[in-house]
Amino acid sequence: MDAAFTAEQDEMRRTLRDLLAKHCGTDQVRAAAGTATGHDPALWALLARRLGLPGLALPEAYGGAGCGLTELALACEETGRALAPSPLLATAVLAAPLIARLGIGAQRTALLPRIAGGSLTATLAAAPLARALGLTGTGDGAWAGGGRAGGVQARRAADGTWTLYGEVGQVLDGHSAALLLVAAHAGGYPRSRTLLFLVRPEAAGLRRVRLTSLDVTRPLARLELRDVPAELLGRDGGDTADGEVLGALAATGSRAAAVLAAEAVGAAARALERTVDHVRVREQFGRPIGSFQAVRHRLADLYVHVQAARSAAYYAAWDPAAGGLALAQCLEALHTVAAEAIQLHGGIGFTWEHEAHLYFKRATADELLLGPVHALRAHAARTAGLFLAAGAAA
Repeated sequence: MDAAFTAEQDEMRRTLRDLLAKHCGTDQVRAAAGTATGHDPALWALLARRLGLPGLALPEAYGGAGCGLTELALACEETGRALAPSPLLATAVLAAPLIARLGIGAQRTALLPRIAGGSLTATLAAAPLARALGLTGTGDGAWAGGGRAGGVQARRAADGTWTLYGEVGQVLDGHSAALLLVAAHAGGYPRSRTLLFLVRPEAAGLRRVRLTSLDVTRPLARLELRDVPAELLGRDGGDTADGEVLGALAATGSRAAAVLAAEAVGAAARALERTVDHVRVREQFGRPIGSFQAVRHRLADLYVHVQAARSAAYYAAWDPAAGGLALAQCLEALHTVAAEAIQLHGGIGFTWEHEAHLYFKRATADELLLGPVHALRAHAARTAGLFLAAGAAA
């Protein structure tokens, strides 16, 4: 494996970092997160039109850049450093790959160029998200209701149209996305199957409620669907195989885990940098606290955490199959660094308004979104057969 980045990748990172430095200061992040959309539309337009971030991993035939997962992960590492609130994760990492993989020709042609250009934002409505994406569960579709009460149920009328009924909580950017991909069960128990549907925000019977989230840079919403008209994503006529949809969700989950791991590494690295800057100027007993050996040892441990997590994230960008384990390590590193940053900032670090808390909230919210860490590792161990091997040895 060649871990060196190309000149084009390095240039993209530099350009993105410079842009975010101008538009994503702490005050700007808080202001953008407090808007109705949960992000700054002007910044999103810059990210989409100048750098083409939503279309980085989309084929050139649909207006994308035709790059791979590595470029998208590097971009999200930079947005993670700045804690930039944007619909990039929901649109480019969760929704777009599913449309590209499952959508029929007309759906891909109608939607993907708009996503690549930044004029259309989208998200995936499936809760709990980590289990739906096969990161902490078997990916058998039981998370969507399993044909019984709960989740979202899809019903097909005699004229071939579909309607959805149910509720989905904790949908990333669900209150503002211009297109919703809703996972639902069709067919009823015991022969139900999981399907994905396209739902427009103006659809009759749809209610979107923005939730109070721990991390204001990760806006969440609850979707309430009451006989909402929907369009099946994939082959018309309801013939899309259950295994095909679940396989697409699992593949998307691995890629999403790799990207989110890189984003977490970016946030951890930046939190550590800000902490190092603080201990260099904060004085106690007439000398900077960074000169004390105990503080240096703590910072050295954090540096090792970040570098190990970065290696795991980069490997997962190269091999998405390792996404779940990489995400677990990177989330743990971010949580550790953010907690230590609060401690090392002393009295001001404990104030809720201090920027150190933004990183701690990001660490906690990400673990709730696609974790927790122990579940990610346990599922990876089950998938690798480690528990079976241990049982056989016993």
